[in-house]
Amino acid sequence: MAIELIGVPFDGYGRPGHQARAATALRAAGLQAALGAHDGGDLELPAGIPERGARTGLINEDALLVMADALGRRVAAATRFPVVVGGDCSVLLGIVPALAPVGLLCVDGHEDTMPLDVSEDGEAANTEIGLLLGLTGGLLPAGLDFRALERDALALIGPRDDAWRAQFDVASLAGLGVHVRPLGEVEASTGAKAVAHVGSPWWLHVDLDVLDPLQLPAQGVPGGENEPGGLSWDELTALLTGAVAAGGCIGMSFVIYDPDQDPTGRDADRIVRLIADVVA
Repeated sequence: MAIELIGVPFDGYGRPGHQARAATALRAAGLQAALGAHDGGDLELPAGIPERGARTGLINEDALLVMADALGRRVAAATRFPVVVGGDCSVLLGIVPALAPVGLLCVDGHEDTMPLDVSEDGEAANTEIGLLLGLTGGLLPAGLDFRALERDALALIGPRDDAWRAQFDVASLAGLGVHVRPLGEVEASTGAKAVAHVGSPWWLHVDLDVLDPLQLPAQGVPGGENEPGGLSWDELTALLTGAVAAGGCIGMSFVIYDPDQDPTGRDADRIVRLIADVVA
């Protein structure tokens, strides 16, 4: 299978480095060779601005909107199997609208449906699923409607953020008809069952904060604490390989890795092995 590696040099908080450096660090750890991939290079994005934007209220708005547009174009035009690395869950704001209608299997420690009007910090990666489903964003300016996903085309595996969402009175997507399997219900067969639900074609999105922070320390965000619990590397690998083996996957994204929190490169090496195992 011919693979196209696409790097996303975007940090959700507008910081230099951090998540914006993830693709570079994973390449340095041997990702291209491990996949036998054609390296399509990084997207070209404006410099990060660590402030909320006037149009969306989200941090690093200019780079976010350019990223979503540019990534959508790259994925839609790909002639090889696209593997997207770097950035955060806001990459889905580019990928899903570009490929719609498409199923989405999202493996994530959070449901990411924070309404724009109650978001504390304006991080796009806390709200992208809500935007894609049309649960929030109704008051955005013309041209910024990200709705492109039906509830029955989404499967969400691994969230453990009930307590955090409860602080803001945000209900679980499970009560809205979405196929949700929280952390306590995840087993090796969960991925294949989710694929049967969303149908083909489908995109695999992996937020690495679904891992236990003891397994992947380099997943933190500013002002936050890594939530305890989460999957082990072996559990995540079994889940993802089981899903991909079910067939119909047309691309993958792996996000939320901060090389600035990984000075030895140990986490980068382990992420490369995960991605190689899943793609293989």
